[in-house]
Amino acid sequence: MSYQVLARKWRPRTFHELVGQEHVQRALVNALDQGRLHHAYLFTGTRGVGKTTLARILAKCLNCTAKGYDDDGVTSTPCGQCDSCRAIDEGRFVDLIEVDAASRTKVEDTRELLDNVQYAPTQGRYKVYLIDEVHMLSTSSFNALLKTLEEPPPHVKFLLATTDPQKLPATVLSRCLQFTLKNMPPERIVTHLAKVLEAEGIGFEESALWLLGRAADGSMRDAMSLTDQAIAFGQGQVRHTDVAAMLGTLDHRHVLALVEALADVDAPRLLAEIGRLAEQGPDFAAVLDDMTAVLHRLAVAQMVPEAVDNAHGDRETVLALASRFTAEDVQLYYQIGIQGRGDMTHAPDLRTALEMTLLRMLAFRPQGVPQPAKTPLPLRGTGDDAPAAPAGGDDESPPAAEGDGGSRPTAAESQPPPASASSSPAPDAEVERAPEPPPPWEVPADEAATPMPAAPAQASTQPAPEPEEGTPMAAVRPASAPPRDATPQMAPQAEEDEVAVLEAPEPDGVPAQGVAEAPRPPPAAAAEGERFDHDRWLKGFDSLGLGGLTRNLAAHCVVEADDGRRLMLRLDPSQEAMNAEIHVRRVQEALAGIGVSRQLVIEPGPLPAQVETPRQRADRIAAERHAEAVAALRRDPHVRQLEESFGARLIESTVKPAESAPRA
Repeated sequence: MSYQVLARKWRPRTFHELVGQEHVQRALVNALDQGRLHHAYLFTGTRGVGKTTLARILAKCLNCTAKGYDDDGVTSTPCGQCDSCRAIDEGRFVDLIEVDAASRTKVEDTRELLDNVQYAPTQGRYKVYLIDEVHMLSTSSFNALLKTLEEPPPHVKFLLATTDPQKLPATVLSRCLQFTLKNMPPERIVTHLAKVLEAEGIGFEESALWLLGRAADGSMRDAMSLTDQAIAFGQGQVRHTDVAAMLGTLDHRHVLALVEALADVDAPRLLAEIGRLAEQGPDFAAVLDDMTAVLHRLAVAQMVPEAVDNAHGDRETVLALASRFTAEDVQLYYQIGIQGRGDMTHAPDLRTALEMTLLRMLAFRPQGVPQPAKTPLPLRGTGDDAPAAPAGGDDESPPAAEGDGGSRPTAAESQPPPASASSSPAPDAEVERAPEPPPPWEVPADEAATPMPAAPAQASTQPAPEPEEGTPMAAVRPASAPPRDATPQMAPQAEEDEVAVLEAPEPDGVPAQGVAEAPRPPPAAAAEGERFDHDRWLKGFDSLGLGGLTRNLAAHCVVEADDGRRLMLRLDPSQEAMNAEIHVRRVQEALAGIGVSRQLVIEPGPLPAQVETPRQRADRIAAERHAEAVAALRRDPHVRQLEESFGARLIESTVKPAESAPRA
């Protein structure tokens, strides 16, 4: 017996053997069981998804004559053993007329076909016309078919199939019950191929089946044909290397290796991997396309892990990779990859273009923001897991700048290393470094009780180390201890950029801004056992001297706990992306500058009710002052006169309260 290809040997013969297309299967089975049959069915979809197979199964259901079914009955489970079922499977059933519309497009062919419609079926219960690629018929053929298609004899059923339903006239579509067949996802194709190969007794590697499922592009017939080719190519085995060589496609594992090198910020390994790729002579433009596709999947994995597709059988690998990137890095790399793809036409060669694009990703990665050891997935909770909204709300909070957020250090990561007299700041602290405090100077004896600001390097609760030889005593003296030498000396003149703008509160608590004075000493350090509470945090926030993103991060925090050694700040969840290690360190140094030497931990989470952050307090005070300014203008007799005489209208959004004017 001659060999029969897998696509024909494993063609489904019943609805229950059908792979996929559950929506069509359910509708047809219910219609057959309930006897609600239409006279014309239209099956649409890409090649190899089961249009003709469905039509033949439906023809068997209409004409099965197995024992237990009377002459007028149909079934949704054809027996496959009666004369009608066997004849349909073998392609010799007289009352199943299969027409290839691509080769019979003339109107004469259609008229000849319809001349026999009026005659009763010869062998079966129904005369079934199966017209494949019906969109190829000419306009005249469609016009000749319309009347019969609308009102066929009761013993006639029309089954139409097409890959291009847009070319069908609306008059034909309106006369048919249309079913759109879906493309086969790679997961379903791989599962079916594994079942077929196990039944055939052929060895295979699962990774090879994923290559075949991807190459089939949604067509089960193409997948079966490629499997036949792979079996012949691999001498009876389906192996990954053989299938990759047969298809001539890029090994997806090389693309994942490039992404892993990006995750580790390892430029040498990145170039080495491209060198290994070059030995295979790949299409470097396709490599970049595959990389941007992986970056897209990483972004999906970070936001909605359960929505990651498994088209390559690497879903777990993608989820693991997604936790090694920040969300900002993924978006930046994707954008650079898209732009690099467009620049390839102007590059000297494609390999150079790929290397420069990948190196550009690393070069433009935000510096000073540490790479997290693991990013929890998903990045944002939903439903009951979502963090509660902060009390009072902060709808106008500025968004996190690109490159300064995304990393969320744990308590261990945010703890600075032990400081000593010879310690130096971390290298990444040079990015947007906070202003260093002025060097210590001697003060008169009568002012020795006022502590001077401690340098950030000495912000530690451990006892001060013994001074090394040649080390000035002022460098290791605790902040609360007066200098030994009480010889009065003049303090150096403050630099122009160190002049502070004081916000002295008015009697009712409204700050008055715009008064410039020389730097004043920070408040006294907290005594042993005294706790730093939220009231002190609000009152001393402006004296911390923070700026930029660091100030914005601290302004959305509330003091949660202080045990004298460890200070816990709770951060508004909406600002979680800014919680980078560099900002935590700057806040800790600023607190040390006002005498609060603690190990600082900033954790995002729901804020306590009825507790204001510094930002919320400032917004509330600004809103109150704006309301008072508007009320004062409303009471002004000149404003009233303008409104009464000229119909003037006060635009409240343009009212700005005087910064230093006393409250009315």
